[in-house]
Amino acid sequence: MSKNLILYYSRKGENYVNGSVKNLKKGNTEIAAEFIQNAVGGDLFEIDTVKTYSKDYYECIDDAKAELREQARPELKDYVTDISKYDNIFVCGPCWWGTYPMAVFTQLDKLDLNGKKLIPLMTHEGSGLGASVRDLNKFYPNAVFGEGIAVHGAEAKKSEKTVEEWAKQQVN
Repeated sequence: MSKNLILYYSRKGENYVNGSVKNLKKGNTEIAAEFIQNAVGGDLFEIDTVKTYSKDYYECIDDAKAELREQARPELKDYVTDISKYDNIFVCGPCWWGTYPMAVFTQLDKLDLNGKKLIPLMTHEGSGLGASVRDLNKFYPNAVFGEGIAVHGAEAKKSEKTVEEWAKQQVN
């Protein structure tokens, strides 16, 4: 049986949902990551930055855009450093300006991904997977890639069956 690592970045609090900003107690990506764990097992690891993003949604997206422009790698509170026991790495995050938050790349840059299977999941409000798959291929060309899935953030709580079926297909 393959061993799975589920890396995720998720935003609680103010989020864009179906055209307006709403306060979420749990981020959409965290919900989807838990669905993966329920379906195929594995270790969950939440990516968390040292510098906290603004609670205000609009300030947060401005900061995220600046990080993307700079290709920044924000410092994390903790890192996964050894992935030797994992076969599959689910890479989960919200779509921020067409790709993962830069903090996701901060974590991935610390890992030896040669031959590891990266499986992308992105929550979004209309962007789908954006450029996330392209970016993973560009930055980590020696990894193997599973099929990505895009989960509409507003529907995250209702996506359990879809996410679980997809996750099972990726590890078989």
